[in-house]
Amino acid sequence: MTAILGSGEHRYRVVENWAKLPEGWNLTDVASVAVDSKDRIHVFNRGPHPMVVFDRAGNFIRSWGEGLFSRAHGLHIDADDNLYCTDDGDHTVRKCSSDGKVLLTIGIPNRPAPFMSGEPFHRCTHTALSPKGEIYVSDGYGNACVHKYTPDGKLIRSWGEPGTDPGQFNIVHNIATDLDGFVYVADRENHRVQVFDGNGKYETQWNNLHRPCALHCCGGKQPNFIIGELGPGMPVNRKVPNLGPRLTIVDAKGKRIARLGGENGPGLETGKFLAPHGIALDSKGDIYVGEVGVTDWKTSFPDTPMPTEVKVARCLQKLEKI
Repeated sequence: MTAILGSGEHRYRVVENWAKLPEGWNLTDVASVAVDSKDRIHVFNRGPHPMVVFDRAGNFIRSWGEGLFSRAHGLHIDADDNLYCTDDGDHTVRKCSSDGKVLLTIGIPNRPAPFMSGEPFHRCTHTALSPKGEIYVSDGYGNACVHKYTPDGKLIRSWGEPGTDPGQFNIVHNIATDLDGFVYVADRENHRVQVFDGNGKYETQWNNLHRPCALHCCGGKQPNFIIGELGPGMPVNRKVPNLGPRLTIVDAKGKRIARLGGENGPGLETGKFLAPHGIALDSKGDIYVGEVGVTDWKTSFPDTPMPTEVKVARCLQKLEKI
């Protein structure tokens, strides 16, 4: 039976077994996904083939990045189809061509900055670009800040520190920008998205979210945003309903306009999520969701052995807009 998620203008059909991988391949955790100008879906994952590329129908096109990346985390594609690959395992951001040639590296591989020093990087997580092509980097697990770089990789400024006040962060997990240059930061363990101007001035925050993990700006003036929320992370609330994992669609002011899934916790059933970690949108409005169910399995299901399908078939989902 086909699963339909959402309501009103925001209804999506879950496309089962969408990705057609070469025989014997699997993606394991899909940390991030991005769609280029030709509607090719780039899947940044933690399997043996870090970057796998599909067409809209899920047909395999190519892979690259073998031996280059330590631990996939964030992916962003610019207007020229260059890919910004954030590797939280070796503390770098690499700008790559669409065929995998490294054009720029920010950060020193395997040389993290001191923990919570505010200096780049300590397990950086994601990137976004300003309208002028400046590079924002969310940083991350071992820091609590955002760094802004020139297009050629020179540091302009940094902002943020650990805490719960405006402008402070508790796991800076994802970042996005809009056409007006505002910067949106998924402040995961503070259960909010914070909004800044291009210089790091705090503007506002979006609440009523549960561990916002993935973040995608849908583009255009007054854009909608899609937020991937993780489910409960503690034993005490593991089985509480209505906490995700799920996708939430909000307008440009952060007002919720739709919610996809998450009412009854995580699961392998069609229409449920495990751990939404990366989100992308194609030209038809279809949503691609990368999930880190392998990493998150013991958090959600500590007493259940992990089925093989978690890393074979349920790390990447396509939701087709109806």
